[in-house]
Amino acid sequence: SKKIMFAAHMDEIGFMVKKIEDDGRLLVCNVGWNWTASAYNTRVVFRNGIYGVVSSMKNIEEAHNDPNSLFIDIGAKSKEDALKYVHVGSVCGYCGEYLPLANDLVCSKTFDDRVGCFQLIEALRENDGTYPNDIYYVFTVQEEVGCRGSKTTAAFIKPDIGIAVDVTPAHDYPCDLTGSNAIGEGIGIKVADPSVLCDEDVIAAMEQCCRHKDIPFQYEVIDKGGCDASSMNLSNFGVRAGGISVVTRYAHCSSSVISKEDAESGIRLCTAFRSEEHTSELQSQRDI
Repeated sequence: SKKIMFAAHMDEIGFMVKKIEDDGRLLVCNVGWNWTASAYNTRVVFRNGIYGVVSSMKNIEEAHNDPNSLFIDIGAKSKEDALKYVHVGSVCGYCGEYLPLANDLVCSKTFDDRVGCFQLIEALRENDGTYPNDIYYVFTVQEEVGCRGSKTTAAFIKPDIGIAVDVTPAHDYPCDLTGSNAIGEGIGIKVADPSVLCDEDVIAAMEQCCRHKDIPFQYEVIDKGGCDASSMNLSNFGVRAGGISVVTRYAHCSSSVISKEDAESGIRLCTAFRSEEHTSELQSQRDI
């Protein structure tokens, strides 16, 4: 049998307070990657339940995606007042309720990577322990700040195959990205991103699972971003890495959009891939 590690990250992007001004404004730095323009005038919530509004100290068109241009207004009248609610080092995330859209699409904050966690939970529900492989479902942290959680976990588990269960940016709407990812066209089988080149045998095995189980899929190639597959790939003496990716519009903001059908296809691919006998196939292709 093979040790297969599925990894979905629980952390999300947000901001950290780095200074409190005398007038009560909170100066912040990024935790992960935030688009300054999409953060402007959005709502955020701190761990202790305090809400705030993100604004800019300069014209937003002149901010040039610089988080140093942003501040958060929690309604404080002064530094002393603000310190009743937050302090330097306090972190916050976006507010963004879950909303149904047309054509079985849904909108919410932080589908990156709540949808990946959802897929692993659903796959875990269906795991009856009769599979030929040794399966690990891992919910990592600090992916957004350098894919750190999967690095330490993979060093402990020592998997043969590491699969990142995450999102990938869509290219099927007007945006500054170019590629083939499209919402509603099936689960993404990761081929490559700037952080990892996925193992060809793992890609082929995922494609085979999708074809045998009639799971809609698409190949995923992006030239910006990264995922936990990169850390798993480089752990120990090297791990065969792959990715299961839900195509997402407007990622890293308060209103990301995914297809429920794509998420369901991801669950089916997780369950199909863990059930395959990978030992002989992967070993024979490695020998060739």
